[in-house]
Amino acid sequence: MDKILEIKGLTVKKFHHKIIDDLSFTLYKGETLAVVGPNGAGKTTLFQAITGLTDYEGEVIWAPNLKIGYVPQRFYVDSDLPLTTEEFFKLKNAKNSEIEDALNSVGLLQRVGHIQSPNKHILKNLLGELSGGELQRVIIAWALIGNPDVLLFDEPTSGVDVVGEETIYETLNKLKEKTGMTIVLISHELEIVRKYTSIVLCLNKEKVCYGPPQEVFTKKTLDELFGRGASIYHHEHHH
Repeated sequence: MDKILEIKGLTVKKFHHKIIDDLSFTLYKGETLAVVGPNGAGKTTLFQAITGLTDYEGEVIWAPNLKIGYVPQRFYVDSDLPLTTEEFFKLKNAKNSEIEDALNSVGLLQRVGHIQSPNKHILKNLLGELSGGELQRVIIAWALIGNPDVLLFDEPTSGVDVVGEETIYETLNKLKEKTGMTIVLISHELEIVRKYTSIVLCLNKEKVCYGPPQEVFTKKTLDELFGRGASIYHHEHHH
């Protein structure tokens, strides 16, 4: 298997406090890695370290010549922002065919008519007019322009309802199967993580567990990560 990312002895300190302490793991091509842990566990800091946005000690070794797409945790858009979805994509110098492919990948291409139709297509909407789920999928589509080898998602379904959440994870899963891309995501949704990811990194400043979700999501690990009585939340029980 091809190594995509190797982390060796990663330590991040802020104001003399260790946010991440001596973390090591290896990520392989085609895996979907979920980083889980309580608030303040260092999950977002890990993303900042592996993308070079914060100082660290240790080694972060990416495979050469990778294209990396990144979707931030929160993407705030002012409702008055005079920018359409189409103009947003054009900021990335995307061709129409690339925009169509990306929107198709996230299930938005047919959202009201078609690009050539006079009806108001999602591309003609202002970003501020989109629902939370639509905006999140547009951001994912934007990250897909240029066919990245790796996609990084910080809470990909933050602010999205349960149905939209499943749709986004289904989308990511299909993309991975179709393109062989590697996905790294931060999530609090343990049930979704169990369903859609191949590897889980349990992080609480240091590595608490690493492996397939069905192996690492034990009562002992969840208690250690989130406190006693933590369990995997089943959406289907609450319909």
